[in-house]
Amino acid sequence: MAINLDKAFGLHADGLVLRSKRAEVIASNIANADTPGYKAKGMDFQKALAQASQRQSMGMTRTNEKHFDVRMELNNGVEFRVPDQPDTGDGNTVDVQVERNLYLENSLEYQSSFQFLNGKIKGLKKAITGGQ
Repeated sequence: MAINLDKAFGLHADGLVLRSKRAEVIASNIANADTPGYKAKGMDFQKALAQASQRQSMGMTRTNEKHFDVRMELNNGVEFRVPDQPDTGDGNTVDVQVERNLYLENSLEYQSSFQFLNGKIKGLKKAITGGQ
């Protein structure tokens, strides 16, 4: 009997990828905190995970390279964030303290997802080897 890894991991693998992408977006905001005119970007994790869930349930595949890939969004869920602070005069909307907090929160959630997946893999390994 074959083990279906998509069913075993569910959306948790997609969640790990999305959290990694979110970390990149937040890190980019922090790196550009002093760049005049830079607009902070954000990613709605719940919305992106819901889209990943729909992609899994649809099971659609591209049969020709000229077809649009409806599974991927054009902006990959990354949008400009509404600023919490007034314009400082240079057009930059990054609030470094907010970005650091978001990065820390995302990091903790990433670690939790990773530990969960690690536990699933250990469980599958134990089932395959018979607990040896």
